[in-house]
Amino acid sequence: MASVNSLSASIQQRVADALGADPLLRRSDRADFQANGVLGLAKRSKQNPRELAAQVVEALPAGDELIAAVEVSGPGFLNITVSDAAITRTLAARAADDRLGVPVKPEPGTTVIDYAQPNVAKEMHVGHLRSSVIGDALVKILEFEGETVIRRHHIGDWGTQFGMLIQYLVEHPHELDHEASEAGEEAGEASMSRLNRLYKASRTVFDADEEFKTRSRKRVVDLQAGDPETLAMWQRFVDESKIYFNSVYDKLDIEIRDEDVVGESGYNDMLVETCKLLEESGVAVRSNGALCVFFDDVKGKDGEPVPLIVQKADGGFGYAATDLSAIRNRTADLHADTLLYVVDSRQALHFKMVFETARRAGWLTDEVTALHIPFGTLLGKDGKPYKTRSGETFRLVDLLDEAVERASAVIEEKNKEGKEGALTEEEVADRAKEVGIGAIKYADLSTSLGRDYVFDLDRMVSLNGDTSVYLQYAYARIRSILRRAGDAEPVAHPELPLAPAERALGLLLDEFTETLAGVSETYEPHKLASYLYALASAFTTFYDQCPVVKPEPAPDVKENRLFLCDLTARTLRQGMALLGIRTPERL
Repeated sequence: MASVNSLSASIQQRVADALGADPLLRRSDRADFQANGVLGLAKRSKQNPRELAAQVVEALPAGDELIAAVEVSGPGFLNITVSDAAITRTLAARAADDRLGVPVKPEPGTTVIDYAQPNVAKEMHVGHLRSSVIGDALVKILEFEGETVIRRHHIGDWGTQFGMLIQYLVEHPHELDHEASEAGEEAGEASMSRLNRLYKASRTVFDADEEFKTRSRKRVVDLQAGDPETLAMWQRFVDESKIYFNSVYDKLDIEIRDEDVVGESGYNDMLVETCKLLEESGVAVRSNGALCVFFDDVKGKDGEPVPLIVQKADGGFGYAATDLSAIRNRTADLHADTLLYVVDSRQALHFKMVFETARRAGWLTDEVTALHIPFGTLLGKDGKPYKTRSGETFRLVDLLDEAVERASAVIEEKNKEGKEGALTEEEVADRAKEVGIGAIKYADLSTSLGRDYVFDLDRMVSLNGDTSVYLQYAYARIRSILRRAGDAEPVAHPELPLAPAERALGLLLDEFTETLAGVSETYEPHKLASYLYALASAFTTFYDQCPVVKPEPAPDVKENRLFLCDLTARTLRQGMALLGIRTPERL
């Protein structure tokens, strides 16, 4: 189906035709929309703004089915009221489209999103939450709009610590053996337990035994040289870690595919060439033996230049060499025209220098956009980074389990009040996962990216306020209304006048396309979360003021209100799905 023009787009075109220029159109509390482009045009043409505005009103089509009224206000503003019939007809067109009127981009590009970057042989903690949740939402939103999206999980799977771990595993070959009974979450916990045990044991020997330390350092050389036995042992650590990663991401309800996991090791073969190209082109120079890139505007506290170190004086490669090699791969081999890095804000300077270096080298051209999508920190109620009571970094899996546990208590309490029959124990457990994980995701995604936010599970799982539970409950409530409607079906009736709450809900439903377009343009998922909360709130007002089932209105009014209910539910469901949050049919 062809895309559905929003009311604002249609009005903008009407006014543009009458004005001879594009108006600046926005929603208004004085009317449905306000156009203020008249002022600028009047100034340029040296006309009286109010007189020009009156001419525009006269030029608008008489008896227009879209615009019910236009009023000239102030120094030439146009306050525009949409007809009730136009609202209902536009919404009916959206409802007839599986995509709710959201068009696919006419010229979609290819975007690589770098997100969800856990470290091999290390436990995932709260610091891994935001990159995973934000990245997953951006993937879903961009794909929905037609973009070709390539996921990249740049896991930490390389480095000197693997020499110690591999050497210990060589000398204790059964440390990573699996129990036959392991499966699912149990397998993930068991994998992390084995990795933790092996790390602690190897560290103890490394610190106490000089000969083992020497053997471990030699093992690093073997790993970097591609020794088959050493690589095989390294692969066991990677595979063991993936079992654990998958168990955590399954719990977080985020899909991580093997083909999307391309860690630091994936670019090893490019590092030497990357350094050679930088040095030969003069982009990087040797300084005290290290290969560095300098910048006029990056200086330390002492006023001296702070370089990007691509290769260390001892010949080792830093993160910059890997990130620059990844850019080469993503632009030349994957043909991406947009590169997004969902990484915490502390890495802002690193990415600024990496992107500038890549541009100087010609790997990032004017046709390629490279953006760091920075995010703030998860805070405890004390305003400090979220920690356990003992001061340790909170395990991500424990955070998720606690959220599900809190959600379960809320579901149990609500279940006692259920009007359509109680949920079974299995249904309560399923809903608790959907509500608990949704609460964590929404708290994250409803926060603007650069801001820190306080992690407060009591507030997150509340049925009131700006929470995912409020949205999930609104959706479940609508589904209940539709089930209780009997034989009546949702049918749009453009001939009916709309009550104020119906108009407000209808105008908001029509903003779904523009909201998604804004999110995909600025990569800010919180704009979608804000829209969905406003939509759920508008529905609550509508339902309180406009009876749908009881007391029963006239048949055509009932059908039209059921139509608004149904379209609201579909929009909430689609919007929440794009944020990676599930919408239970019953709560």
